[in-house]
Amino acid sequence: MYGPPGIAYVYLVYGMYDCLNIVTEPAGRPAAILVRAVEPIEGEAAMRASRLERTLVRRKKRTKLTDAIEASRIASLPTARLAAGPGLVAAAFGIDRSVTGRDLLAPHADLRLELAPADQPHPIVVATPRLGIDFAGSPWTEVPWRFAITGHPSVSGPGADRRPAGGR
Repeated sequence: MYGPPGIAYVYLVYGMYDCLNIVTEPAGRPAAILVRAVEPIEGEAAMRASRLERTLVRRKKRTKLTDAIEASRIASLPTARLAAGPGLVAAAFGIDRSVTGRDLLAPHADLRLELAPADQPHPIVVATPRLGIDFAGSPWTEVPWRFAITGHPSVSGPGADRRPAGGR
């Protein structure tokens, strides 16, 4: 997480979910954003297959029946929910800790950030308190460091206490 900007930092949470972060500050300053959700635009079949593979690998007890039930569950998920959570982002894209250090700004990389098309309208982004950090206590549980697109079906977590980013 110590830079440079645009580098991937992946960590394991709860001993089972990889989470993708993108370094945001110059080298030597530890700061990153957690990618909490991604809207599937293309590659839906590959995302479903990756989610299923990640789920089955984690299971301790597997049978043909439980595998089939899980395959059916993932096949029936709405497309917008395939990567609707930090662990689901990693599972849908096959991301694990080996991705740490990759340049997400490299134009020809398999995993990269891209600008939205210029003709696409800018979404309304809201800032809310972060999720899952109750252990940290105040003031960290109140700081609006979670950013989301208002009303988007791929956004993870609750939508309460939404306010525009930047205090607008």
